[in-house]
Amino acid sequence: MNTPVSAVDRKHTTETLEGAVIRFCGDSGDGMQLTGGEFTTTSAVFGNDVATFPDFPAEIRAPAGTLPGVSGFQVNFASTDISTPGDKVDVLVAMNPAGLKTNLADLKAGGILIVNEDAFNNNNLKKAGYARNPLDDGSLKDYKLYKIPISRLCEESLAETGMGAKAIGRAKNMYTLGVVYWLFDRSLEPTIKHLTDLFTKKKNQPEVADLNIRALKAGYYMGETAEMFQSRYIVPKAKLAPGKYRQISGNEATALGLIAGARLAKKTLTYAGYPITPASDILHFLSAYKNYHVKTLQMEDEIAAVCAAIGASYTGDIAVTGSSGPGIALKGEGIGLAVMTELPIVIVNVQRGGPSTGLPTKTEQADLLQAVYGRNSECPCIVIAARSPGDCFDAAVEAIRLATKYMTPVMLLTDGYIANGAEPWLLPKMSQLKPIEIQHPTAFNAHSDEAEGEGNNVYWPYLRNENLARPWAIPGTPKLEHRVGGLEKAQNTGNVSYDPMNHQRMVDLRQAKVEKVVQDIPPTEIQGEKSGDVLLIGWGGTYGSIHAATERLLNRGHKVGTVHLRYINPLPPDLGEIIRRFKTVVVPELNKGQLIRIIRDRFLVDARGINKVQGKPFLISELVAQIEAMLPQPRVERAAR
Repeated sequence: MNTPVSAVDRKHTTETLEGAVIRFCGDSGDGMQLTGGEFTTTSAVFGNDVATFPDFPAEIRAPAGTLPGVSGFQVNFASTDISTPGDKVDVLVAMNPAGLKTNLADLKAGGILIVNEDAFNNNNLKKAGYARNPLDDGSLKDYKLYKIPISRLCEESLAETGMGAKAIGRAKNMYTLGVVYWLFDRSLEPTIKHLTDLFTKKKNQPEVADLNIRALKAGYYMGETAEMFQSRYIVPKAKLAPGKYRQISGNEATALGLIAGARLAKKTLTYAGYPITPASDILHFLSAYKNYHVKTLQMEDEIAAVCAAIGASYTGDIAVTGSSGPGIALKGEGIGLAVMTELPIVIVNVQRGGPSTGLPTKTEQADLLQAVYGRNSECPCIVIAARSPGDCFDAAVEAIRLATKYMTPVMLLTDGYIANGAEPWLLPKMSQLKPIEIQHPTAFNAHSDEAEGEGNNVYWPYLRNENLARPWAIPGTPKLEHRVGGLEKAQNTGNVSYDPMNHQRMVDLRQAKVEKVVQDIPPTEIQGEKSGDVLLIGWGGTYGSIHAATERLLNRGHKVGTVHLRYINPLPPDLGEIIRRFKTVVVPELNKGQLIRIIRDRFLVDARGINKVQGKPFLISELVAQIEAMLPQPRVERAAR
C-alpha cells in the first residue's frame, strides 16, 4: 500500500490509498476463489482498475489442512492504471496454518495479516509443519496481526438460522469477506445480488442465499463494532477511458473473441475440445452461446477434437480446437493434416507447467518451440500470442482473420496466468471491428481444361491468390468437386504427387504463405527509449510485469526500451532494425529460454535471458533487479513518469 493521507473519525483513522494488494488463502474447500472473485467484482463495479491471480491446487481434493491443498486468490485494485496483480502483498488473509505458511513470505513487512484463529489448533499446526503456534511465539511481530475467531463468530451469527453445522461452516468465507469489505470501504450490494441470483434464482435455494448474506453482513458489522482495526482504507475510483466495461478473464475473452471473429466472417463457429486444465473454460463458455451460431463438441480425446475441427473447416465453418501443452502434443499429426490440406483452423494453447501432467494449475510459457516447430517434417504454422486477459479477445479475432486469409492453421498462445486472471475490459462495438472477408473460390479462376488426366472443365483446388492461399471450396457446391488428403499434392490440381521437384515447390509454397503474414503485421510499438542500453523483448502473459518493470527502470534514468511481440511466426519485419539500436537484448520468459533461441537464430544477436519456471509470473521487483545488474549506472535521474 502506498503512503496514506489520513483523517480521523470517532473510532478509526481513515486512510486514502492509491492501491492495495490482497491475497485470500486457505484450504481448497474454504471458498477462496469465490471470495477473491467477489472482492474483484465489487472493486471493478466501484470503478477501480483490477488485476487478479487465482492460484489453486491440481488435486481435486487434497487432504484438508495440508500444504498441497492450499488455494489462493490475489487481487490488485487501484485508482491508477495497473498491469499486474502486484508483487508483495499488503493484506494477507489466512484461513488456516497451511495458508499462512505457504503465503507469508509474500506479505510486506508491516503488512496486515488477518487469520482465522480458530483453525490454529494442534492438528492443523502439525499438518502445516509448525512446531509452535506462530500466532503466539512472536514470529509474526513484523506484521499487523489480527487474530479473529472467524469460525466461532460466524457460527454464533448464524445460530438462529437453524441450518446445519456443515452449511454454517461453509459460510465462513463470506464472513471473512465481510470483514475485508468493511476494512476497505467496499459495498456489500454486488455480492448480495450475486448470492441472490445464484442460490435463489438459479438453484432455488433461498435458504443458502440467506445464510451467506447473513454471514457477509455479520463480518462487515464485526469490523464496524469490534474496534479491532486502527485504520480503515479507501481506494478511490480509477480514471479509466470512457465507455462500458466488464470484468473478464482470459478464457472468457478468448471465447468471446472466437464468437466475434466468426460473426465478422459471417460463418458458423465450431469448437471441438477435450477437457484439460486450464483450457476447459473456453469450451464451457462457448457452450452457452448457441444462439450466436456456435457449435461445441466435447470429444473423446484430443486427436478426435482436432480431427473434428478439420472436418468442420472442410465444410466451411470457422473451426477451433483448444487445449494445453500435453493435448497440443496429441494434436500434432492432425495439425499437420490441416497444413497439408491447407484448411483454416485455430488451435488455442493455454500453456501450463510441464512436462507431462506437470503443474496443471500453474502458469508457464514453455510451449513456444512446440508451437513453432512441434510437428513432423516441414510443417509451418502461424503463431501469435495474447498478452493479457482482455487482449485474448483481439488475439482470437486476429487468429481467425489470419487463418482464413492464408488458408492455414494458426496457433494462438495464452497461458494459465492470463486465462484465469481478470481485468476490466472495455466492450468493443461490433460495428467498429473490421469485417473478415472470405475470398470466393470463383475469384481464383479455378477451372481449366488442362488438369492432368481429369478431363475438361475440372476444378483446381490448389491454385493460389496473391496471398498464396488456395480457395476455400465447400463440399456440395456445383463445379467445385475436388479431393484433399494427407498425401503430397500436385501444384494447382491437388492430385497425389510423388514428384521430387513438386514436393520442393509445395514445401516452399506452404512456408512462403506463412512468411506472407508480415504484410499484416503493424509497425512494432516501443515502450520507453527508441535506442539505448537495453532492449527487452517479451511475449505473452509476461507483458504486465515487463511493462511495469520498464517504467521503473525509466524512472531511475536507465536507457531502456521494450517491445512485446504478438506475432512470433513470422516475426515483425522491423524487429531486426529495432534490435540494432540497442547495446544489449534481454528476453524475459517463463521457461528455460525459447524465444531467445528464435531471436538468436534469426538476428545473430547474443541476447541474454531472464528465465523462471516456478509456476508463478514474474515479480516486477525481480525483473528490475536482474535488468539493473546488466545496465550501466544511470546518468540522469528522471522525474516520475
